[in-house]
Amino acid sequence: MAFIPYGRQNISDADIQAVIEILKSPFITQGPTVPIFEKSISNYVNSTYSVAVNSATSALHIACLALDLGPEDSLWTSPITFVASANCALYCGAKVDFVDIDINTGLLDINLLKEKLTKARRDNLLPKVIVPVHYAGSSCNMKEIYALSKEFGFKILEDASHAIGGKLYGEPVGNCKYSDICVFSFHPVKIITTAEGGVASTNNSYLARKMYELRSHGITKDPKFFKNLPSKPWSYEQQSLGFNYRLTDIQAALGISQMQNLDKFVSERNRLWKLYKEKIEGLPISMLNIPQDVISSLHLAVVLINNCDPIKHQLIFSKLREVNIGVQVHYIPVHLQPFYKSIGFKKGYLPNAERFAESVISLPLFPGLNEKEQDYVVSELSKLL
Repeated sequence: MAFIPYGRQNISDADIQAVIEILKSPFITQGPTVPIFEKSISNYVNSTYSVAVNSATSALHIACLALDLGPEDSLWTSPITFVASANCALYCGAKVDFVDIDINTGLLDINLLKEKLTKARRDNLLPKVIVPVHYAGSSCNMKEIYALSKEFGFKILEDASHAIGGKLYGEPVGNCKYSDICVFSFHPVKIITTAEGGVASTNNSYLARKMYELRSHGITKDPKFFKNLPSKPWSYEQQSLGFNYRLTDIQAALGISQMQNLDKFVSERNRLWKLYKEKIEGLPISMLNIPQDVISSLHLAVVLINNCDPIKHQLIFSKLREVNIGVQVHYIPVHLQPFYKSIGFKKGYLPNAERFAESVISLPLFPGLNEKEQDYVVSELSKLL
């Protein structure tokens, strides 16, 4: 059997043609196609604004800056995520902390969040921003997090890097009904791709304008926002210290084309997940729970090996890789990375996340995975178990 990755992009002839058309056009960097892509995202998720950038990491960074996160502040997020969900706080000079997860879902545990917030209020250490991570494509319980934000006074930045195309309470993830900003990723292994890229959606005009400015060196070309008046026809102003985080028209064209297949991709991922459930039944494996009121975009097919230990975990992972099954571990808990240990975090701080990481494996899941390949994955896994 040829190597089966845990995820990969699905590029059609229409996608290729869309990119070719831009390569033939006058604009190949940020031009008129980027706003069209942004509009397609807003139309899909029902947000007022979308800000396209060169990665979800960049989107998280400028979202934190737009929310005015700074050196006197702190951000809380999940430890079961890619490091960017936490790093965005440090980029702003803020402190970072973590809330442990529910092992059954991989999502931030709402009860533990309430406990931590209550203690933090007593100690005058409440966070300015909380970043719920929609792990594997399933949304966190945003109604409860939103209610807590009103009680404890924090801002909400959804890390939905895994979750475009997903739904919560029957509405699209990214509509920002229960958050200030929501971030998506378009890395090739995600639901749709722009090769590299990300988007921040919001309903707040100030936050949108701030993020548009920050993605392009902190510069505005709109005279109505100028501070130096009168302006000249060629005027532009740098009003903050921004970055070159722009998306290109080439990438935007690919994104627009990919958006045409987003619902199909999500449907296919859910179909494959259901097949895995049927094929794995009876094995000593727990499938990741998808919460009620959630339609997951199923970015990852996450399973937990029952009664696992670190030696067994490593053995299963290695043996599957040896037979060309590209399993992955999502994730090493962020607080156990050497950098985070160097700033004070220790093993034992987040026991649920640590236990989760010692038994979790992501199986191959992507549009185009066929049943023969799925059967092979389950057969080899079954032999090991």
